[in-house]
Amino acid sequence: MAKNALVPFSTAGGAVTLHPGALGNLDVYISAVNRIPLLTADEETRLARNLRDKNDLDAAGQLVLSHLRLVVAVARNYLGYGLPHADLIQEGNIGLMKAVKRFDPERGVRLVSFALHWIKAEIHEYILRNWRLVKVATTKAQRKLFFNLRSMKQGVGTMSPDEVQHMADALNVKPADVADMETRMAGGDVALEGRIEDGEEEYAPIAYLADSHDEPTEVLARREHDWMQTEGVRRAVEQLDARSRRIVQARWLDENPDGSVGTATLHELAAEFGVSAERIRQIEVKALQKMRLALTPQ
Repeated sequence: MAKNALVPFSTAGGAVTLHPGALGNLDVYISAVNRIPLLTADEETRLARNLRDKNDLDAAGQLVLSHLRLVVAVARNYLGYGLPHADLIQEGNIGLMKAVKRFDPERGVRLVSFALHWIKAEIHEYILRNWRLVKVATTKAQRKLFFNLRSMKQGVGTMSPDEVQHMADALNVKPADVADMETRMAGGDVALEGRIEDGEEEYAPIAYLADSHDEPTEVLARREHDWMQTEGVRRAVEQLDARSRRIVQARWLDENPDGSVGTATLHELAAEFGVSAERIRQIEVKALQKMRLALTPQ
């Protein structure tokens, strides 16, 4: 579904669809939906029953059309987040569609009351996804605090400790949670890499990030790994008896012309030493255990 599909339902061909850009202008769209007649309670109940019992998509379209003005009114309350009004309306329309699909006319509640929750939920989700590149609220409690804090906070400056405490008492949360959310909301997104303007690249955070490849701990770790792969293995093999050394080298270390290593099978080595393949396997296991012990830092 297109993000800017700000036009009502149509039910042509028996399917409920949206026509992106049919009206072309947000003001025209708002004016158009405000002229759509409201449904009476009886009409709403009849249409909802037709949708529930007969899967009547024309009925669904009429229910949605008559409540598009509600979405416009709700979306207007969220303009302070700096997101496009058109996108807020579109997300609210999605919430309205979900509400119509789940609406039960037998509960004695008007659709306008039932749909309000779904419209707000969809707009909230959109704001949290797009207000910042890094999410400012992930848990249910953080989301509630995020929206309440924006609506209750006075002014644009940092809150004083007394204001934080008052806000925490009003929302029944810890003062530390209020201070943390205020910090998240006050922070802006910063590009990791700088932009190039007039042929010059501006400094950005990436310029101050260290290359971990040259850190002392990384250098020492690579040296230790290289030693273990060469000198360490050589010394561990030298501690084995001649038969065990031959088995380990043939199974794991000898290099072949094609670049592979250790292709000798247990049966080949069993024939070479005149014992069973199982005995070769036992010797191999003990030899590898002894080598691991020799390679383990003491």
